[in-house]
Amino acid sequence: MRSHVTSAVVLTAVAALAVSACTTGTGTGTGTTAADARPEAGPVAVLPGLTIKPDPKLHALLPESIRATNTVRVATDLPYPPFEMYENEGSKQITGIDYDLGQAIGARLGVRFDFKAQKFDGILPAVQAGKFDVVMSAMTDKKARQKSVDFVDYLNAGPGWLVGKGNPAGITVVTDVCGKPVGVQTGTNHQKLLQQRQQLCKAKGLPPIRILTFAKDSEAQLALRSGKVVADYLDEVTAAYVASTADGGNAFSTVTGRAAVGEYSASPMGIGITKDHAGLKEAVRAALQSLMDDGSYRKILGKYEVSNIAIPKATVNGALD
Repeated sequence: MRSHVTSAVVLTAVAALAVSACTTGTGTGTGTTAADARPEAGPVAVLPGLTIKPDPKLHALLPESIRATNTVRVATDLPYPPFEMYENEGSKQITGIDYDLGQAIGARLGVRFDFKAQKFDGILPAVQAGKFDVVMSAMTDKKARQKSVDFVDYLNAGPGWLVGKGNPAGITVVTDVCGKPVGVQTGTNHQKLLQQRQQLCKAKGLPPIRILTFAKDSEAQLALRSGKVVADYLDEVTAAYVASTADGGNAFSTVTGRAAVGEYSASPMGIGITKDHAGLKEAVRAALQSLMDDGSYRKILGKYEVSNIAIPKATVNGALD
């Protein structure tokens, strides 16, 4: 959301992910996993035990400019685990849900999905400027964003709170943060949701939430560690991953559920597609749907133990806001 997964499922899952993210990822910062994924190149091993065969018919749907370069330029904001992250500290090798799924889509289309880091609040301007063709960065499909890109929807997730271990701020309902400093990554849907929560504080005669924005969620986490904020508002899946892995699971806890995070529309996460390449959106949607149909999509989510955020169909511009 930068789908609603129960915290118990995610917290159990991420322990396994912490190991798998460091041992099974095969990608690099330039997406070399599928570098030879042309239709004539044959099957591509995207994950251990998961090989994707290129489909020449889907390859033919791609714009000529993409077929000429054999490359789709993908923007992503790193790190935002478990969606996109480096395999280990100091590494430039990327792993994560978005990366692995991107490699699978590229392999099915017979092209290379070339992932590059881009700050989240600058992603859509960079696409509009022609720097990237696609966004895969846990981005919520919002009607306002559809003015910049089209979305191929691929996951469904909801927000959550990352708090100090044991929830020392005692957050159980969303109005518990009224008058308190909380962190959020700038330019995200979570920032907009927090701004909407101000009305709840006002209705109860409580002081407004002190919303502090950060360029990266990792900076919001540092603010939480230092006591600058009492909580970090982010995707529930990411909150659970961080809580489970940071300092061996001893630094943070999560608070989830609509009572605590507030109401939100069930808009899906989407793969943002430039409007400048006619046919690219249709090709990506068809490739994703084929991965859903043959089970590859769920295998990728299964690697991260988050199958509960799966959706049954690759829709286009399905925002519900």
